[in-house]
Amino acid sequence: MLVRISAISYLNTLPFVYGLMNHPVSEKIELRMTTPEEAARTLIDGTSDIGIVPSAVIPQLKNGRIISEFCIAADTDVASVLLCSGKPVEQIDRIYLDTESMTSVLLARILCRKYWKIDPEFAKFNFSSNELDPSESYVLIGDKAMLNAHKFNFIYDLAAEWIKFKKMPFVFACWVANKKLSSEFKEEFNDALRLGLNNIDKALTSIPHKFDYQIAYNYLTKNISFNLSPDKREGLSEFWCLALEELKSKVRWFDR
Repeated sequence: MLVRISAISYLNTLPFVYGLMNHPVSEKIELRMTTPEEAARTLIDGTSDIGIVPSAVIPQLKNGRIISEFCIAADTDVASVLLCSGKPVEQIDRIYLDTESMTSVLLARILCRKYWKIDPEFAKFNFSSNELDPSESYVLIGDKAMLNAHKFNFIYDLAAEWIKFKKMPFVFACWVANKKLSSEFKEEFNDALRLGLNNIDKALTSIPHKFDYQIAYNYLTKNISFNLSPDKREGLSEFWCLALEELKSKVRWFDR
C-alpha cells in the first residue's frame, strides 16, 4: 500500500515536492497537493499518512509524530507570512484572517496581545471571492502574501516580529505522520527531502510556479530555513505554550 502524503501547494514547499517526485521513494508514495488547512484535516481524519502540517495543529493530532529533520521555518524575515495594512499597527482595529493556516492566525493573535499590545477585532476573509482593500488590514500567507504585499502602506513580517519578541526562530510547519512508519521508509523520505533542498535550482525550473526565478530562488535560500535545529525546536515549544494560552483566552463562559 502506498504511503499517502499531503504537501502544501506553496512556493516554500516546492523543493520538498521536487525531492519526493525525483527520488526512488516516489514509487512508494501517493503525493497530493493541498492547502495547509487541508493537510492538517486529512492527517486528522486519516485520509493521509504524512503531511507538512501547520505548527499550531501538531499538538491536536492523535498519535502525531514529527518524522523529519526538515521543516518550514524562519530565523529572519520570512516574506510570506505578513500583516499587511493601510495603517500603522498601533492604529489597527480590525484584522482579516487567512484561515488556510491556524499557525499564522495564532501567531498574529499572540503578537497583537503580547507584543504590540493591541486588541483588534479578528474577522474571517474569503480570498477566493473578495478583493483586497489596501486601506484595511490582513494576515496574508504563502503566495498570496508575496504577490499582494506591495499594495499596502504598512507591512509587518510576522516571523521577524516574533524574533524581535522572543529572540527565537519561528517554525511554521513540520512533516508529521499519524502512524508508526518503518525506520527504512523514514530514512528514504528524509533523503528525498534532502535531495530537493540540494536542488532548489532544478526544482524552480522543472515545477511550475508564479514567480520570477531569481525572486523565488532568493526567497527559498534566504528567507526560508529548512532545518529543524535545536533552537527551532525551542521556539516551537514556546509558540505552543503561548498558543495554548491564547486559545484558552478565547473561551467565553456562560452564566448558569
